[in-house]
Amino acid sequence: MAQNNGLHGGLKARHLKMISLGGVIGAGLFVGSGAVIGSTGPGAIVSYSLAGLIVILVMRMLGEMATVKQESGSFAAYAREMLGPWAGFSIGWLYWFFWVIVIAIEAIAGAAIVHQWIPSIPVWALSLILTTLLTLTNLYSVKSFGEFEYWFSLIKVVTIVVFLAVGAVIIAGFFPGIEAPGMKNLTQNGGFMPFGVQSILLGIVIVIFSFFGTEIAAIAAGESDNPEKGVMTAINSVVWRILLFFIGSVAILVTLLPWNSANLLKSPFVTVFDMIGIPAAAQIMNVVVLTSVLSCLNSALYTNSRMLYALAQKGDAPKSLLKLSARGIPSRAVWASTAFAFLVSFFNFVSPDKLFLFLVNASGAIALLVYIVIAFSHISFRKQMERENPSGLKIRMWFFPYLSYATIVVLFGILIAMAFVESMRSQFYLTMLITVCTLAYYFFFHRKKVQAADKAASLKV
Repeated sequence: MAQNNGLHGGLKARHLKMISLGGVIGAGLFVGSGAVIGSTGPGAIVSYSLAGLIVILVMRMLGEMATVKQESGSFAAYAREMLGPWAGFSIGWLYWFFWVIVIAIEAIAGAAIVHQWIPSIPVWALSLILTTLLTLTNLYSVKSFGEFEYWFSLIKVVTIVVFLAVGAVIIAGFFPGIEAPGMKNLTQNGGFMPFGVQSILLGIVIVIFSFFGTEIAAIAAGESDNPEKGVMTAINSVVWRILLFFIGSVAILVTLLPWNSANLLKSPFVTVFDMIGIPAAAQIMNVVVLTSVLSCLNSALYTNSRMLYALAQKGDAPKSLLKLSARGIPSRAVWASTAFAFLVSFFNFVSPDKLFLFLVNASGAIALLVYIVIAFSHISFRKQMERENPSGLKIRMWFFPYLSYATIVVLFGILIAMAFVESMRSQFYLTMLITVCTLAYYFFFHRKKVQAADKAASLKV
């Protein structure tokens, strides 16, 4: 079934569910959650819950648009239509840039893990090998991408489910040889919020980026056998995924272990599995974390190429990127994204503290900009639908327009807060810099080029 001007279908509903998980559940949950807990205490549960709520609202808005219009480029296409060509151009390129950086980061992280097992191969070579292998997977067919992502994500899901089950049994006092902790770890060592309410708010600013990637399902839906059903299923399942996997995991961690435990800060999941005597828990989690990294890398390669292809469709990227393989894969877009990711990885090895750090920080706040654009696009979209075809809405945003506007206010609040958080300040300013540069390029160069091309085309007619 051909979709999206040449892209072939092939993704099933089960693929879309796991794809939306694949871009989200990564090393940030398995390793990074310990750092969040260390800076907020047990109140990290609240930080994850509130950040999760914001993302759920944004995904609800995206789902409302995606079930009506399945377009290549997803939210970038909606931004173009609802807010103007400038919005689609800028958010599309910023999103592409973000995932180029992610590809490099995940490849380097995965290579570092593999290097522990094969120290004779340098990290730079391993990162090149991992990226190339998953690029070839993406080039073969969209179904092969979906299958790899399905099994990568399934390993993560099984690990978290086992972790949640074991944690619940220990907390309930049914695990032999381990005393139930009760609620003492939630109330001792300074209480539930040892650093005050402000630490909870700071936690939201940090945690919200952990959820970025759920929007990938809306992009992938265009290549599924049933786009409308696929995106509805994926979006509707966002709620329980966030509740179960993120908030559930954090709740188990802070209940089982003191929030200021050195082991919790370093390797939270390994610490819990060590408690029940699982042999080689650290190595098992290394495999799981590697799988998570490869899953994110796989999703990033896919998402990046599709966004670049969508930009080319709208004339915002070179038309040569529209070239499709016999299997309906935008092969040139895939290779172009991979090539730039290789370049970013190269910067990590030749200038880690300058060029690479600059690029990583410059992408730091893009997730919030994407969410803000989705929210503004949705408000315009919903008003248009209510005028023209109110019965066409398959998913509806709750309490529209109040929750939509409230979400925008909160997102801007988080964005501005980044400027006052020392560890995130450079990300805020550098993201603003690259955003201004992108907008300036559009208004001073790209728009004039498009207008000239349109004028030339009209004269030919």
